[in-house]
Amino acid sequence: MTRRALVVTHRNREEAVAATNEAVRELERAGFDVVSDEDGVDLTGVEIAVVLGGDGTILRAAEVTRGTDIPLLGFNLGHVGFLAESEREDIGEAVRRLAARDYVVEERDTLDVMVLVPGATGPLTGWALNEATVEKADRARMIEVLIEVDGRPLETFGCDGVVMATATGSTAHAFSGGGPVVWPEVDAMLLVPISAHALFARPLVVGPASVLALEILPRSGSVGVLSCDGRRTMDLPVGTRVEVRRSPVPVRLARLSPAPFTDRLVSKFALPVEGWRGATTLPGSDQPIESVQGD
Repeated sequence: MTRRALVVTHRNREEAVAATNEAVRELERAGFDVVSDEDGVDLTGVEIAVVLGGDGTILRAAEVTRGTDIPLLGFNLGHVGFLAESEREDIGEAVRRLAARDYVVEERDTLDVMVLVPGATGPLTGWALNEATVEKADRARMIEVLIEVDGRPLETFGCDGVVMATATGSTAHAFSGGGPVVWPEVDAMLLVPISAHALFARPLVVGPASVLALEILPRSGSVGVLSCDGRRTMDLPVGTRVEVRRSPVPVRLARLSPAPFTDRLVSKFALPVEGWRGATTLPGSDQPIESVQGD
């Protein structure tokens, strides 16, 4: 039976075109039938999605494969690239690992987003892997919002916006807004106010069963804009209510390396770890263990 692979790439970058051509050659050499992410592509039988670009391209691949079990293997051609697994120079070896099914699949939570617009006949829905962000539409005026957690009002304040994120999204927009870095295996959602005028405008971390909600108050000086992963947007008139909850549909990421998230943080942000020696013996034992030192 022919094995199928989907290739998703950043179409407007010369480096991405060259990397894509190499990936297609390697996949076909390994026996894969390669399909692209053009509109209407048939994903039946697709075993893996190979994604070449930055995190934005991986978010597009997650959109294309939404509702399937297809794992995504990202090659970082961008800057930080937290979602990507491999670098550009590793394409050949990575494809050989894929052909041998020598990888593991990691599931990442996503968000379901429901929007209730005054006067609308029913709710509008969306989803996000990283975050759902409500921001002011008028750069000169703040947006006035009420924050609700688990059906109870928490606070009202004026702000530039509010980010509601997954643990995966904690290193994206929520991070730039001053939110905490949350390890991907932590089952949680975040709410991070952006430039809020309030005493208690602090980032919140809630459990996976919680429901976060935001209402744009009648006194708001600006209407809002909802953005899901920076890709899908919606205008929010005054009086709109946005509810965010954990989605039952995850995004699946293919992983070739068992490297812990701590190492990914150090690598992606170039964090200084020089001088670290680590533990020299196992707890309760005289048995030595290998020490890893920064260069």
